[in-house]
Amino acid sequence: MTVTHPISDELLMGYAAGLLPEAYDLMVATAVSLDDDARARLSGYEAMGGALMDEGETAEVDCGSFDAIMNRIAGTAPEPTVHIDHITPRVDAVLPQPLREALGGDVDSLRWRNMGMGVRQIAIGAPEDGATARLLSIPAGQAMPDHGHHGTEVTLVLKGAFLDGERRYGRGDIEIADDDVEHMPTADLGDDCICLVVTDAPLRFNGLLPRIAQKFLNI
Repeated sequence: MTVTHPISDELLMGYAAGLLPEAYDLMVATAVSLDDDARARLSGYEAMGGALMDEGETAEVDCGSFDAIMNRIAGTAPEPTVHIDHITPRVDAVLPQPLREALGGDVDSLRWRNMGMGVRQIAIGAPEDGATARLLSIPAGQAMPDHGHHGTEVTLVLKGAFLDGERRYGRGDIEIADDDVEHMPTADLGDDCICLVVTDAPLRFNGLLPRIAQKFLNI
């Protein structure tokens, strides 16, 4: 699969360094699972981080630390060493494995919440450091409500495609909207567009009815 708009190096470096909120970690893990080049770049950053750690100063630790860790391991129930997707792979899955694990299933088994105009969403986890993740489903040909936001909005396409201005984003593509950008993505004709969206501030809808829905439905 060819990714036209790949994930940024900044997000990959943040993920490799363990500096991202959980919502962005999920975004990166999902994007990397769809993009061979992104996987290779991430491996490079992880190797770079390991090399830097090898050159760092060491610290003395308590002589009983190793025994304490081994005792904790011994008291923990073992987990399967082979993931269920490797035992019975989902060749028809819409959501990549990291997202299916976070949600407990694929799109056909999830409980969606209606946002109006045919748009549906699923909130994923609790906000952390102001970052939230949600799964959006937009009917083919339908535009998202006109909205802006404070902060950053990162969108990863998982099914179908959407148009934003003159750009088209398909499966595996990433769009990053900067501070206070007003934009109205429109799902391309054909399949419904399913996206993973991560924001570091609440979305701010401009239309009257969407704003009312946001207030009373807490979306």
